[in-house]
Formats: sequence, C-alpha cells, structure tokens
Amino acid sequence: MAPPPTLDPSQHNTEIHENFAHWRRKPVLQQVYAEFYREIAANLTGSTEGPVLECGSGIGNLKSVLPDAITSDLFPNPWLDRQENVYSLTFPDSSLGGVVLFDVFHHLEYPGTALAEIARVLKPGGRVVLFEPAMGLIGRTILGLFHHEPLGLNKVIAWEAPPSWKASDNRYYAAQGNAWRLFAKATLDEKLAGRWRLHNRAFYPAIDWVLTGGFRGPCLLHPKLVPVAKAINTCLGIQPRLTAARMLVTLQKH
Repeated sequence: MAPPPTLDPSQHNTEIHENFAHWRRKPVLQQVYAEFYREIAANLTGSTEGPVLECGSGIGNLKSVLPDAITSDLFPNPWLDRQENVYSLTFPDSSLGGVVLFDVFHHLEYPGTALAEIARVLKPGGRVVLFEPAMGLIGRTILGLFHHEPLGLNKVIAWEAPPSWKASDNRYYAAQGNAWRLFAKATLDEKLAGRWRLHNRAFYPAIDWVLTGGFRGPCLLHPKLVPVAKAINTCLGIQPRLTAARMLVTLQKH
C-alpha cells in the first residue's frame, strides 16, 4: 500500500491516539503484546544495572511487564513519563542500563544517528532491544498486502543524518523492512560492530499476532483459539527465519 500522504511527524501522534482506541477494544491483541513485552524484558535481564528507557512508547504498555521503565515519545501524552527525541535524548552520558524500541526502529530515517545517541546514554554493557516487523514469508506477505506502511525493501537506508540536519527536523518516515535488512544476517554489519555486539536475535512466525489484525485490522482470532494459534507458531518455528512476521534484536554496548 502507499505510504501515508504526509511527512508531518505529528502523523505519529495521530496514529498513537487511533491505536489507543483500537487497543481497548482488542483483548486478544493485549494478550499477544504481553508476550512480546515479556520477551523484551527477558532480553534486558542480566544487563548492566540502571534505568530502562523506552523511546517511542506510543500508548505506553511496556509498563504492564516492566513497571519501572521510563516511557517516552516525541509527543507528550498523559500516560507517558517524558517527552524525548531518540536523536537527542536528555539523559546524561552512560546513565541508562537499557533502551527499548518497540516498532520504532523502522520509523528512524537515520538509524545510525539514533543508535549513536542511544550508545551515548547507555552504560558500558547496557543493551538496546529492538522489536520489529520481520520479512519472512508471513511478514513480507501480510505486511506488504495489508499494512499501511511501506516495506521499503528497495529503498536506500540513509545510515547517518547529513551534517546540516538537526534532531528537530524529524519528519514522518516508515520502512518496515529496515531491521530485517540490517539484522537478519547472523553477524553485525561493520558500521555496527565497532560500538555494539549482537547479544540476541530471534524470529517469530507470530500467527496469533497476525490473526489479531494488529491495531487496525479486524480480529480473526477468537480467545478460545489462541492455543491453536500458538501450536501453529510452534510448528512454523522449526524454520523461524523463513516464516517470521516479527523479530527481536538485542545489541549490547561494548
């Protein structure tokens, strides 16, 4: 489908409020996301001690699993702790133990610039956890056909912002396939390996998530059929990278 017709970053906030309304009507989606959050929390376990910041928290549901996490977004909303721009964080150097980006990385027009800023605020040994769309057979097909954001698989990834760019120049950007293109292979790209090591990488068929319709689509998964969807996930998980619709990447700062 075509990308949103506006480059105005307030499009993100419009989508946040729309998602909040959908979320409250979809208990099965809430259940699926709780499992995603538990995966994220598990990947922070054993990291350097310190506060955990979530950037781009949206409707702020990470706190259901990590109640002490600091939630933030570009836009102030009453359910969030702070207003933060991932390109220009207000935290001191080496002050955080972890950073979470849930469905945020594919909205970063300059991912290398954002990761450099995250590295600045993380303590040595601190981790950043990315939870993103995956471009296995299920993800590429379902997200390509039914999601309003582009996959962007053939677009050049602008790793760093140009010298004249400022964090306040942030604009709406979406390319769902960016994390897949950068992290689907088993080793980190040279531009990442100097600052980070790959702590974990996991792929999920996420059939239960697909059948919920996400925030915007119709829910096709009755609560009683959730165990069936999980059983299908287990079967497809034999080849998780091939079938994946979602992926998790954990980078640890050197």
